[in-house]
Amino acid sequence: MSEPDRVIGSEPPVIGADPMETPAEAAADADLGRTVAALTADDLEPSGRRRLLGRLVGDVRRRGVGQLFKPRAALRWMADVVADVAPHVPVRSGETLRRHFPEMDDDALADRLIRNAARATAGVGAAGGGVAAVEWAAAPALLSAPVLLSAETIAVVAIEMKLIGELHEVYGEPIPGNGTERALALIQAWAGQRGINPLVPGTGVGSVLSTAARGELQRTLLRRFGRNLTSMGPMLTGAAVAGYLNRRATRTTGEKVRDDLRKRALKRPERRALDG
Repeated sequence: MSEPDRVIGSEPPVIGADPMETPAEAAADADLGRTVAALTADDLEPSGRRRLLGRLVGDVRRRGVGQLFKPRAALRWMADVVADVAPHVPVRSGETLRRHFPEMDDDALADRLIRNAARATAGVGAAGGGVAAVEWAAAPALLSAPVLLSAETIAVVAIEMKLIGELHEVYGEPIPGNGTERALALIQAWAGQRGINPLVPGTGVGSVLSTAARGELQRTLLRRFGRNLTSMGPMLTGAAVAGYLNRRATRTTGEKVRDDLRKRALKRPERRALDG
């Protein structure tokens, strides 16, 4: 893969790595990471997104579905999964983005990326409704609901982390460090709904989430997971609601990070000279 089309991390994901993980568990994690990376594409057809989300449901089941029926354990489990998939999230470089979207200035390009990501997460919500139609039609349906909600939440988080990484590229602040460090920084930025500040001690350094960062991630995941619960219903009744809520939340996240990065860009001497 060439530099303009780089992925956040090419090395194995070690942010939340478990030294006791078996080869089968490691293979399941790799499958999950590949599925999530495919789901972050903003040009997927509805049928393709639904198929990938169904595959992700299977990946989640193999990862250890038992944890999802214990509220506190479920949040820890989801935080670990997000940490493991983060290095697989594909972030396009600024050069690639401008090649894909020529003749756009920074703000117009940022708005386009936010719009595309919001459409993608709305598509995940709609695809989840399609999967739910199958799950609710078969007994025991409720036992599958936490798995589907977790899969949808993980997919949405991955799309939003990709958006955050690409917004940094647009505003001339590529995330520094190796793949693991960049993934860690993206997790912290997503959890805090803000741009990455390389001057903050601990940001992008090390390969393990701090206790504070993990707590912030779990709280943000709880809000997203709880929001998704409101869209779960029999057949396709939840699809429209899930799509709307995902779109709104992704747009809000993208706009917060965009505004943060824009303010910082305006303070840079070269940007002030250009605007002046």
